[in-house]
Amino acid sequence: MRIGVFDSGIGGLFVLKELINNYPNNTYYYFGDNINIPYGTKSKYELKILSSKIIDFLITKEVDIIIIACGTISSNIYQELKEKYNLPIYDIISPTIEYLNNSDYKTVGVLATEMTIKSNIFNKINKEIYQIPCPKLVPLIENNLDYQETLDEYLKKLPKVDTIVLGCTHYPFFEDYLNRLNYKTINMGKVLCEKLNLENNKESKVRLYFSKINHDLVTNIDKIIKCDYQLEELCLNYQK
Repeated sequence: MRIGVFDSGIGGLFVLKELINNYPNNTYYYFGDNINIPYGTKSKYELKILSSKIIDFLITKEVDIIIIACGTISSNIYQELKEKYNLPIYDIISPTIEYLNNSDYKTVGVLATEMTIKSNIFNKINKEIYQIPCPKLVPLIENNLDYQETLDEYLKKLPKVDTIVLGCTHYPFFEDYLNRLNYKTINMGKVLCEKLNLENNKESKVRLYFSKINHDLVTNIDKIIKCDYQLEELCLNYQK
């Protein structure tokens, strides 16, 4: 199976990592649009243009399915993209909402981008929800900068909860840190992979495309992806 995965940058690699771990023998094409990061402050109009260009590119690779490994796109324009394209497209948030609604959790904290919080998508969870927009985290993560002080400031706004949803795919970067603070966490990539039922082929191949490549990017890729991959710089021509 040929699987397309995309995000605004490196965050979706955590989803790709889970896909490879669960369904290793497939061909994966990943696009990280790090030249246009962050997505969490962009309008729906901009998000539609950016994601459409990426999906059009992935379709040229003859992918069988596409996975939106971006919380902001999943929460704001998933339905539009699903209706626009004639191939299966999966978002990253719906499985998490379904999982939470079937769980015993009483109170849930959500850390996510501004646009994801504004979409109100997590209001579909039938629990007591506390949502914290975290606009400063993605740029820090992408640039391989320390995020702990900034994260701590966001956590101060969160009352005691049963679990925290990592509502942006970049946030598994600090999942271990949250666990050390005794927070239970929900990794949306792991939840998605538990819901999918993908085939496994005989060959495995991972192709990564980013709109710009630098040392910080390669360092972060190697922190996340523990397999052989091919990396290529590809800046798609975006026109508003």
